[in-house]
Amino acid sequence: MRKKTSLLIIVIALSWACVTMEPPPPLSFYIESPALAMSAMLSLDDRIAVEDAWNNLKQGKASKAEKILTKLGSANPFYYAGLGYAALLLENLPLAEQNFEQAVREHQDMALAHLGLGQVFQKAGKEEQAFNEYLEVLKRDAENAWASKESEAIREKMTAELLKEGKAYADAGNKEKGKESYLKALHYSPKSQEAHLALARLYREETSYQNALFHLRTANANDPKNKTILRDYADTLTLAEQFPRSLDIYERLLELDPQNKQIKDRIDLLKNKLGIVELPSQYNNIGASEAVTKEDLAALIGVKLRDVLGETSPKPPVIVDITTSWAARFILKTTALEIMDVYSNHTFQPKKIMTRAEIAETLVRLISLLRKNGYKIIEQIPIDRIQILDVSQEHFSFQAIAQVLSCQLMTLAPDRTFRPELGLSGREAIKTLDILLGLIK
Repeated sequence: MRKKTSLLIIVIALSWACVTMEPPPPLSFYIESPALAMSAMLSLDDRIAVEDAWNNLKQGKASKAEKILTKLGSANPFYYAGLGYAALLLENLPLAEQNFEQAVREHQDMALAHLGLGQVFQKAGKEEQAFNEYLEVLKRDAENAWASKESEAIREKMTAELLKEGKAYADAGNKEKGKESYLKALHYSPKSQEAHLALARLYREETSYQNALFHLRTANANDPKNKTILRDYADTLTLAEQFPRSLDIYERLLELDPQNKQIKDRIDLLKNKLGIVELPSQYNNIGASEAVTKEDLAALIGVKLRDVLGETSPKPPVIVDITTSWAARFILKTTALEIMDVYSNHTFQPKKIMTRAEIAETLVRLISLLRKNGYKIIEQIPIDRIQILDVSQEHFSFQAIAQVLSCQLMTLAPDRTFRPELGLSGREAIKTLDILLGLIK
């Protein structure tokens, strides 16, 4: 009898040894581990308890995790987030949402709480709210794989749906709904050319030219050599009576399509409107110059900011050396407005190459005049954060240089030098004034 009992025990033991333990079922959602930086602030016991709670969550053991979290109490930073994941395991979406939202309220930068809330919204079919939560995660952790994957999936899906919806509304004549759908598409995909161009068309049909120009400018920035976009941009600038900027865009278009007679005709028409038909070669050659002269800069300011500065100006000073200058009318304009200087001997020296420091001084005067006339020009970078290796604070042009850098009208070289004694190429000068125009439009 004893032998039979012993044999039975051995058989049972062997059968248990052959049993394979089933792994926990895979989770239908992702559980982010607690951030080390926040965990490090806990006591050793609490860190161990939080780790234990998260191990149970990842194994699908909601009840065990809840018991551990309850012992830790609501003062623990991971309490509400942990309960949120436990509620997700139990498929109690309202409770999960409530707990994750409380976690976010108490710890705004807790990525795992935003991740949990995003998944709750996703499961509830609230795609936009889920997308926004994943963006919150990526603001704090740009390389978060889960947030990147899920946000990209939502981005592609919602962009496609909204573009299709926007087109359907526009084709049916419901422009307001069409614009609404296209603008939502841009929330998901800010660089969507289809959305920007569709909105530009809708706004232009309503003669809302400023709104149309915003989207055309963005589309052009995304694809600078697209001739169709450039043409739409230039045409809309003309409709908006922004003739100097329209001329600039048409000239860029002509560089891409030099044999296009229609574009040439448009350029001639605009030059007539701007009163520069008699000096096309000199003005058009500025962009190719290695360093701008005083007359070049006066002409660029006079042409590009014609609509902003207006036709009338104070009486100009006496200048004795600009009779033969092709830019005489612009020199008189800029000196009368005190944007540019006349020397004490009443000369302007129109052919003098301007240094970067002198151009910065001129730009600051121009900014001051524009602000006086009611234009808002906001500094992009605080002046006190600007460090220039080759211009000390004692330099006579330091304040002017710092201000144009803060407005990002001019930039530092890669080695963080400004090189105030060098000149500025024609193309750079044109770009600088275009940036200034962009700031005030």
